[in-house]
Amino acid sequence: MSKNAKIAVGGVAAGIVLMWILPFWAALLVLVGVPVGAYLLLDPSQRRRLRRINRREIGR
Repeated sequence: MSKNAKIAVGGVAAGIVLMWILPFWAALLVLVGVPVGAYLLLDPSQRRRLRRINRREIGR
């Protein structure tokens, strides 16, 4: 299994556990807030690099 597939499976598992433990709105807030917070913690140069890499992969 590829690295991205493992990350996706882990995200789905975390989402299911959070939905079971927390109310829907709180689980949704965690699932959306963590990636957004991580993106905002990046330096501007790291954000540009991340956007450039994602655009390049879309064209494949």
